[in-house]
Amino acid sequence: MTASDESEAHFDAIIIGAGVIGCAVAYGLAKKGYRTLNVDRLPAAGYGSTSSSAAVIRTYYSTRDGTAMALEGYHDWKNWRAYLGAEDESELARFIETGTLVMKTVADNHQKQVLEHADALGIAYEHWTAEQIRERLPGYNLECFAPAKTMEDDDFGMPTGGELQGGVFFPSGGYVDDPQVAARNLKDAAARLGAQFRFKTKVVRIPVENNRVTGVLCENGDFLRAGIVINVGGPHSGKVNALLEGDPGLKIGHRPLRQEVVQIAPPERLNYSREGLIVSDNDIAVYVKPGSGGQLMIGSQNPACDPHIEENPDDFSMDLTDRALTYAYRYSQRLPELGVSQHPVGVADLYDATDDWLPIYDRSDVDGYYLAIGTSGNQFKNAPVAGRLMSELIDYCESGNDHDDNPLQFRLEHVGHTLNTATFSRKRELTKESSFSVLG
Repeated sequence: MTASDESEAHFDAIIIGAGVIGCAVAYGLAKKGYRTLNVDRLPAAGYGSTSSSAAVIRTYYSTRDGTAMALEGYHDWKNWRAYLGAEDESELARFIETGTLVMKTVADNHQKQVLEHADALGIAYEHWTAEQIRERLPGYNLECFAPAKTMEDDDFGMPTGGELQGGVFFPSGGYVDDPQVAARNLKDAAARLGAQFRFKTKVVRIPVENNRVTGVLCENGDFLRAGIVINVGGPHSGKVNALLEGDPGLKIGHRPLRQEVVQIAPPERLNYSREGLIVSDNDIAVYVKPGSGGQLMIGSQNPACDPHIEENPDDFSMDLTDRALTYAYRYSQRLPELGVSQHPVGVADLYDATDDWLPIYDRSDVDGYYLAIGTSGNQFKNAPVAGRLMSELIDYCESGNDHDDNPLQFRLEHVGHTLNTATFSRKRELTKESSFSVLG
């Protein structure tokens, strides 16, 4: 179909964004028989913030629904080819199962809440002693340094008394080796079912008539018609909402926040590789995962000393700052043999973070306009589930159900749990159980 033909076509649903979640939504809707079109300003699927994702797959969250959704997603990544209905594995993203270690800290109440969710959902885990951690991670210093600090603090690097007594190891976890390839896999799976994609296309207006979206107007003048429009714009989702000729009715806030991840060569004694352990350590407020070539990727867990920096998604620097250097030095408290370069390399990009760091998967006050936004840097792992959830939610609402008064109850396919999707409502109060960080 040519661009001019496409401009006159009518679609069942137009999805703004072709990152990993946008492509998952296309796949979910295409499986239900919807004729979909993804529109993205970038040249290919997964080129935006998806490409910068740490792509960690873990089964622990601060809420029961969040934990259940993550466990559901784990099963999808574990069986990626079958989930996609793909015949050939050669071009598929790979799930590297390393397991994840979460340090027991005072601030996390020694993981009590997380373990209650794990027990309720049958998620396997092991209690590791300090000795087991040192055996698995040679050279580790388990002194306490909390609360986390910046390098400008005179007490940075000074132990604050005591030692971590251990951690919780979750064997079901790891990371996806190439998040951009994962998005492309979803795009291809959707396309096999008839979904269409239009790249290098910027939406400039979302018209509304009688409180119902009618499609999207593109910068080149094309008007693409659809009675359903889904905002999956990632860091641009606030700007996408501003194009709507109506109020989407959000009560919970969201904004694009800067995040940096630094990459450093590990000490030889650590014996780290691409199968290296993923570690979450709230005492020093960083997480660590394998990067390319067995490098360490180190990111922040958003402690109070790391102020939120809101950026314009159309105009921000992707160069690392001293924040990345701070994360590396924080990790060197745990691993003193770590050599920290004064000119670090890594990734700087944006999260579309909500006020409680949980996503918005919902309808809006404008009929036909749906939201899969505010993914807060912790929803890559949930992308396949989000695709199914949004397709069910759209079906539910378009069938005349009042989702605001009677929220969709979404039954997970692999986990014995039903999600009350009010958890992800645009109108929710702050979720008090949240970690209020990238951990969700």
